[in-house]
Amino acid sequence: MGKHPQYYIVDASALPEIFLKVAEAKRLLETGEVRTVNEAAERLKISRSAFYKYKDSVRPFNDMINGRIINVQILMKNEPGVLSAVLNGFARCGANILTINQGIPAGGGAVVNVGAETSGLTMTTEELLEQVAGERGVVRCEILGG
Repeated sequence: MGKHPQYYIVDASALPEIFLKVAEAKRLLETGEVRTVNEAAERLKISRSAFYKYKDSVRPFNDMINGRIINVQILMKNEPGVLSAVLNGFARCGANILTINQGIPAGGGAVVNVGAETSGLTMTTEELLEQVAGERGVVRCEILGG
């Protein structure tokens, strides 16, 4: 039986410096500011082995939300066209819908969970949520995870 990873959100000031440097090295590589791990390691004065040891374990929180997959829970009124308007709202913002799970409507409302890939967003994730929350028939809209 394998050990399941546990995740925490921790203020960067509480992390050991190596984690911050590894995250910065990943950013340098992703943006093309450096071409190789060796260049990133030399620039940040860390060993390549430290980079490889921690590269899969550290990621800035905004990386988990921007340019990645997010899960959004939406409470909407049970009225014709509301779900369609919400999904069109995601599309207008540049989000790519991956999954849609809707519960059976009860009490005049329905909960819909939407998984969306956000690398094509034309705005911030917060602005996407505001846009979706402003659609006709949406009662509540929040990110469950990313």
